[in-house]
Amino acid sequence: MDIGGKIAESMGLKGDYCKEWPCQFRINKYHFTPQSVGSAGVQLHTDSGFLTILQDDENVGGLEVMDKSGEFIAVDPLPGSLLVNLGDMATVWSNGRLHTVKHRVQCKEAKTRVSIATFLLGPKEEAVDPPPELVDSDHPRLYNSFTYEEYRKLRLSTKLQAGEALALVRT
Repeated sequence: MDIGGKIAESMGLKGDYCKEWPCQFRINKYHFTPQSVGSAGVQLHTDSGFLTILQDDENVGGLEVMDKSGEFIAVDPLPGSLLVNLGDMATVWSNGRLHTVKHRVQCKEAKTRVSIATFLLGPKEEAVDPPPELVDSDHPRLYNSFTYEEYRKLRLSTKLQAGEALALVRT
């Protein structure tokens, strides 16, 4: 996926980073009822992969991101736009330079809400490691080596879905 390569390029890296990493496509449909207004459509979480490109519902809001202070900020739908957020693999791959985005979907009104997401996951066979250029004496390696699938299993087995599993793979 070229956007992963562009992120690497913006960090001064050369190479085919992310080029062979698998992607996943998903359509999310929420049937919000009057009883569900005010509740979570999707609980607070981070995406386990490298990045997500989201076409959010232009008519029904509900996506919220958490800022550094722990406050939620509504991401109002903007017609004709895509939203890109970084996941846990971006944090590990960048040796902590890129940050995962905690987010959730809240039911704001009794309507059907649809979003379309494309996920750039992580390398299928190889370990997730930062490029050597991102590790030095000023930036020691922050995370142990692991595969994307190992990390997914760790998140599922520990039920740590909002970025907390990253602490379990720190060096």
